[in-house]
Amino acid sequence: MWADDYSDAKTAFKNGDYALALKIATPRANQKVAWAQNAMGVLYRTGKGVTQDYAEAVKWFRKAAEQGNAWGQVHVGMSYLEGRWGVLQDTISAHMWFNIAAANGNTKAAGNRDVAAGKLSSSGVEEAQKRAKRCMSSGYKDCD
Repeated sequence: MWADDYSDAKTAFKNGDYALALKIATPRANQKVAWAQNAMGVLYRTGKGVTQDYAEAVKWFRKAAEQGNAWGQVHVGMSYLEGRWGVLQDTISAHMWFNIAAANGNTKAAGNRDVAAGKLSSSGVEEAQKRAKRCMSSGYKDCD
């Protein structure tokens, strides 16, 4: 059933029916379904179907990220890299989340990780890698 909800929500979003996408994603997000939490983040970041709210977007992206959702991790990383969507710029945290997303199979994440690495010293990259390892080994409980 959740797979059908995912497909239906994705189709609704692509068709511009953001109210339907929100209606499908909201209960699933509240049930801690990671794809739905990421979808809520996208809706709040873009202001589609809801009032645009960057802090709310990051909240949902972070919930998805902490469940291992690679797109949620990319979105959290972008938030830190750009210093928007409700967080301060933190390139080490951005690198960490991109590194985790890449490890979880997101192909876009590796390129973003390289961009973040280009803005860091070697010790900054080492710190980000250490934090990524700690975050993953803790089951996403120790990620700050």
